[in-house]
Amino acid sequence: MAGGESGTEPEDGLRRPPAVTPQTEFYWTSGADGKLRIQECLSCSALIHPPQPVCRYCRADRMGVRAVSGYAALMGFTVNHRFAVPGLPRPYVVAQVALEDDPRVRLTTNPVDCDPADLQLGMRMEVVFEKTGEVWLPLFRPVRGGDGPAGLPPGEFEPVSAHEHIRPMPTQEKFEDKVALTGIGMSRIGRRLMADPLALTLKACRAAVADAGLELDDIDGLSTYPGAGSLGPFTEGGVTAVEGALGLRPSWFNGGAETFGPGGSLIAAMLAVAGGLARHVLCFRTIWESTYSELVKAGKIGPPAGIADPWLAPYGAVSAAHTLAQTAQRHFHRYGTDRETLGWIALSQRANAALNPTAVYRDPLTMDDYLGARPITTPFGLYDCDVPCDGAVAVIVSARETAYDLARPPVLVEAVGTQLVERLEWDQSTPTHEPQVLGQAAHLWSRTGLCHSDVDVAELYDGFTFNFLSWIEALGFCGIGEAKDFLQDGTNIARDGVLPLNTHGGQLSHGRTHGMGLIHEAIVQLRGDAGPRQVADARVAVASSGGLTPSGVLLLRADR
Repeated sequence: MAGGESGTEPEDGLRRPPAVTPQTEFYWTSGADGKLRIQECLSCSALIHPPQPVCRYCRADRMGVRAVSGYAALMGFTVNHRFAVPGLPRPYVVAQVALEDDPRVRLTTNPVDCDPADLQLGMRMEVVFEKTGEVWLPLFRPVRGGDGPAGLPPGEFEPVSAHEHIRPMPTQEKFEDKVALTGIGMSRIGRRLMADPLALTLKACRAAVADAGLELDDIDGLSTYPGAGSLGPFTEGGVTAVEGALGLRPSWFNGGAETFGPGGSLIAAMLAVAGGLARHVLCFRTIWESTYSELVKAGKIGPPAGIADPWLAPYGAVSAAHTLAQTAQRHFHRYGTDRETLGWIALSQRANAALNPTAVYRDPLTMDDYLGARPITTPFGLYDCDVPCDGAVAVIVSARETAYDLARPPVLVEAVGTQLVERLEWDQSTPTHEPQVLGQAAHLWSRTGLCHSDVDVAELYDGFTFNFLSWIEALGFCGIGEAKDFLQDGTNIARDGVLPLNTHGGQLSHGRTHGMGLIHEAIVQLRGDAGPRQVADARVAVASSGGLTPSGVLLLRADR
């Protein structure tokens, strides 16, 4: 093992060191003597990372620190071309390694002393340290003269075990049976609209209220994701801003980021309605990322903070793309998936977007276009990533007994899937699928007598193409590891295929609405209002939201 001054040492101040706390000082200063240290449970000897006051395995609170071997297996890596980070000239490599001492512990890092072309999953790595200020960053390099790749160590959670962890329904009475989706609205969707985000929100909210045949004074609940706060282009100001503009007096309201994305705001609204706290809840989601970027370029506002996770950011892992790209790479390695597999997702959604006048990108897309696009972070290229845009979407959740007096036939909620069975920390969770899809998918099917073969249309979260692939497998539309065959040629997921998917163009072509646009499209399809992109006789739809962060999934059905 190498350590101390044997590591690389850039010019002081270029790379941003993490903040050191009393709880993490042992880790960030380990390199002073060349020994990597990880928190240890003194009751069961498990290694715990990131550090916690209790052991997640035996839940004891006798915690210590262990000097470990410094050897690890390479669990994943991605070559970043897009994102600029101080101290890391592009292209740079972000990697994950699993410690030999306890493979459940994975560290995000940068490989050093090697050519990225020589990296192979499963290869043995050893720690070296880079001093940045008072912090010693653990980096890893291939073991010289070591054995070849030994294969990937198993993750803490494997896909096949999701159903074993699902909690049974505590009661046969379902809150889903007490609610209906009665109104939808959408503002303009576009690039660089240079519009006030609250104005976009109010446009969508007013449209949803009118679509339901309600008046603003009928709205007695508000629900949103992620709510107010320092969230840059990902908020319009939350409940406070909307209530302040419209002068509503809700008997219930909800807003926050720790939920299942926009789907979580809807599920919270359903629970409030089913529990009698409100009769008509207005749910809304606004993005103004495209305009925000223009304002940053013009120097009118500061840049967004990005990911501030101290375990990721020092290594340039500043985007969800860096984590998910490595997960996609492991799927490639394990199941034979390849870039063309992901390409069929992008091509199918662009074909659907061509029939949708509200989509941001509608021009034809070929496989050559997809494969030849500029790289973002391998294996993702430009068309693997959703489209930053401006826009707002709103949905009304109503008490079911009121729904039949309103303007449009209601869309009913058959079931929701919300259960977490995987770790929430991005680089510690499921190694082969997008984290936070397997438990939610299994939970959904435990709450209904329907199954995946009953679904007529699916609107699945696609912040990246691989998010979409993960949901297909998790929900059972094909077996785990079988997406390559299911997606081949795109015929199964076309509008006239076995499972029409993301019929409005998805976030890859319609625009990044963080999942709320997917729910909007599911309702449009179940109403039969989708025009030239309408799927014939669509009666059951599944829609998901969230990616890496906690996710949720809804099973909806037409009342006709």
